[in-house]
Amino acid sequence: MRPEKKYLVEEATKYLERTNYFFLTDYHGINAEQTHELRQKLAQRGAEFHVVKNSSLRLATRERNLEELSEVLQGHTAIVIGGDDASGVAKELQDYFKKNDKFFVKAGAIADKALTAEEVKTLAKLPSLEILRSQFLSLLSTPATQMVSVLSAPSRSFVQVLQAKADK
Repeated sequence: MRPEKKYLVEEATKYLERTNYFFLTDYHGINAEQTHELRQKLAQRGAEFHVVKNSSLRLATRERNLEELSEVLQGHTAIVIGGDDASGVAKELQDYFKKNDKFFVKAGAIADKALTAEEVKTLAKLPSLEILRSQFLSLLSTPATQMVSVLSAPSRSFVQVLQAKADK
């Protein structure tokens, strides 16, 4: 393998190793200004947008046992990596896709599971990580609140009976 190609494969492999998930997109038809806008939106979520060669990415995905992604590695391909919230990044990509018809998500992967474009769309519909955390904390605090209410009910009832007797 030529040194230039080896470098590109190593770079693509590093992209895949730096994150728990990634999305493959087709960027054909978007100009530099639109690419810059997308990069800024993704950066707000801690994600990055990189243009990669299909052949380099094909070899890098093969190393991670994601050969099924080879089918979508045609045409203009970019990889979106990084950020703590895969759902939030997928949602950002979907929002950008709605605004710009030339751009679409080809596929993706979370951990060692390849995702189709439809699965990425489904992921984008999930609540963000912050919302899921708040819902989880709400679930944890609700039983404690209800328990305090149940435990204080007898004493509250007793006080109300005494108050009613005193008012007579």
